[in-house]
Amino acid sequence: MGEELAKTYAAAREVFRIADNVLGFELSALCWNGPKEALDDTYNTQPALYVCGIAALRALEEAAGAGFRPAFMAGHSLGEITALVCAGALDFEDGLDLVRQRGRLMKLAGEREPGGMAAVLTLELDMLIEICAQASSATGSPVDVANDNCPGQVVISGHNYALDRAIKMALDAGAKRVIRLPVSVAAHSPLMESVVEEYSSVVDSKLFLEPQISVIANTTVLPLETPTDIRAELCDQLISPVRWTETVQFLLEQGMTDFIELGSGKVLTSLLRRVDRDAIGYAVAAPDAIKQITEL
Repeated sequence: MGEELAKTYAAAREVFRIADNVLGFELSALCWNGPKEALDDTYNTQPALYVCGIAALRALEEAAGAGFRPAFMAGHSLGEITALVCAGALDFEDGLDLVRQRGRLMKLAGEREPGGMAAVLTLELDMLIEICAQASSATGSPVDVANDNCPGQVVISGHNYALDRAIKMALDAGAKRVIRLPVSVAAHSPLMESVVEEYSSVVDSKLFLEPQISVIANTTVLPLETPTDIRAELCDQLISPVRWTETVQFLLEQGMTDFIELGSGKVLTSLLRRVDRDAIGYAVAAPDAIKQITEL
C-alpha cells in the first residue's frame, strides 16, 4: 500500500515519514510489508488507508503542479476524513489521530456488541431496507443498510443473528449473491452507538476549518460548509449509511465527468462505472496512474 508512490515522489514519502513519527511506530513498514493480520486489524487499517490516500494526493500534486485543483471531493466512510484533510478543513496530524481513534473505538464497539457486514448483489435498495426491517423485528436485534455502493451492490450491517436472517431473506427474494465480509464490526449501524459519545469527544477536540473545496457528506449528500456541519456529520456517519450512489449522482448532476480515486486500490472507480458508464475514473495507486492523469 503506497510503497511505489513513496519511492517515486518525495511528497508521498514525507506523508509516511510524518505518520510514522506521529504514531510512534513504522506504519509505512506495515503498509509495505505486513504482516497482513496486523494490517487487517481495523485499528491499523484505518490509519493505513488514510495515510495512503493523503500520500496519493500529495504525489499527484507534486507531479501536476499548482494547477491541479478538484472541483469537489467526497470520501466513502473513512475516506470522508481523508477528503476533509485534502480539502483543507483539517490538518494531517489531527486527521491521523482521528482515524486512529475511530479505528480503536469501532473495534471496541465490535467487542461489546459483535456483529458483521454482508454485500448483497442485484437487489434494489428499497427491498433491502424492508428486508432489514423485517429481520430486525423477527430477531429483536438490529440489522440495517450500511453502504449503498452502487445500483446492484448494497452492504448490510448488524447483529450476527439479524444479519444471518437478512441474508437468508435476501437470497429468498432473488439476490444473485450475498458475500459475508471478513470483518467483526457492524459499521454504520446502531451497534456503533456505544462509542458515539467518546468518538464525539475526539471529534470535538480537533480544529476544523471551512473546506477550501466542497466536500459532499456521506449521510446527507450535501456539501459540508462549516465546522459545525463537519462535526455532526462525522459522528452521525458511525451509525448511518453511506449514501454513495446518491453522492456520485449528485456530482454527475453538477457536471462532473472525471473522477480521481485516491488510495491503494480501485474499488470506488469500479463502483463509479456501475452508477454511470460514461463517467471516467482514474485510480491513483501507483506512479503510472499519476503519469496518465498528468498527460491528459
